[in-house]
Amino acid sequence: MEQRYVGKGVIVTGAGSGIGRGVAERFGAEGGKVACLDVNLENAQETANAIGPNAIALACDVSSWANVESVVAEVTKAFGQVDVLCNVAGIGGFDNSHDGDPAKFERMIAVNLTGTYFMCRAVLPQMVERGHGVIVNTSSTAAVMGQPWSAAYCASKGGVSALTRALATEYDVPIRICAVAPGGVETNMYTAFVPPKGADWGRMRKMSRDNVEVGKPAELASFYAYLGSDEARYVSGATLMMDGGISC
Repeated sequence: MEQRYVGKGVIVTGAGSGIGRGVAERFGAEGGKVACLDVNLENAQETANAIGPNAIALACDVSSWANVESVVAEVTKAFGQVDVLCNVAGIGGFDNSHDGDPAKFERMIAVNLTGTYFMCRAVLPQMVERGHGVIVNTSSTAAVMGQPWSAAYCASKGGVSALTRALATEYDVPIRICAVAPGGVETNMYTAFVPPKGADWGRMRKMSRDNVEVGKPAELASFYAYLGSDEARYVSGATLMMDGGISC
């Protein structure tokens, strides 16, 4: 395996499971010093242990600016600098828009969108000072396709894509900000989705292509590692679909 990240400091949020764990392990396998951030410290530590001595685990609620600011400062002290940030932390779920809980909507925006901004805000000062750095955000096919019972999720991920474009126009290459938009991926969050009571699940099935397989975290991880590397020097501002063609 290539060693593109030897000596580089990498932060991965949501590293305790799913896509985030796959991404963290990939950067670690390529020689990076990886900070595994997750709201569940035990899960983050499992990921760090799997990577080895170049990884650390830290509890972080990305929806809390105070927590994010403190954790990024701790990682910077440990690694010297943050070269790559991968914002993978996120939550999902279905709810009717006409009688859903407004608090659930607010929480999803807080984690998926505001949390992504908070992490960007925390690492950008040092990237600006150095004149280089890479941020890879996580959007979704839901940002462009729309899907029933998912107003909060679609809005949050659409916001991530818009945030990515805005930041990319504000900061010049070699500071790069881009996003990955996964489709269905084999994660605990994906399998735990339950439609709201009375929902016609057939409507959701009609939006899926029967010949499209569900992706695996390791498959996405290789793409994040590419985007964070110098090989992707010309990629900034884009939200790149990685969904097996479901959005076609």
